[in-house]
Amino acid sequence: MRNVWLTAVSVIIITLLLAATVMALPKMYLPEEVFDFGYTPQNSKISHVFWIKSVGEDSLKIVSVKPG
Repeated sequence: MRNVWLTAVSVIIITLLLAATVMALPKMYLPEEVFDFGYTPQNSKISHVFWIKSVGEDSLKIVSVKPG
């Protein structure tokens, strides 16, 4: 019976630790994921700024950006 209680307590502690770890992950918030430039003449230079906000508990690192 004692082993069952120890196992149950261990599972609860591990679950709480994993939940705390998941909460500490970096998270990114993009208020605007897509932007439509509409009609643009050929060979014209256009640009748009996407604001990125880090809302997680850990540092957010952007390693690469692939436009497409």
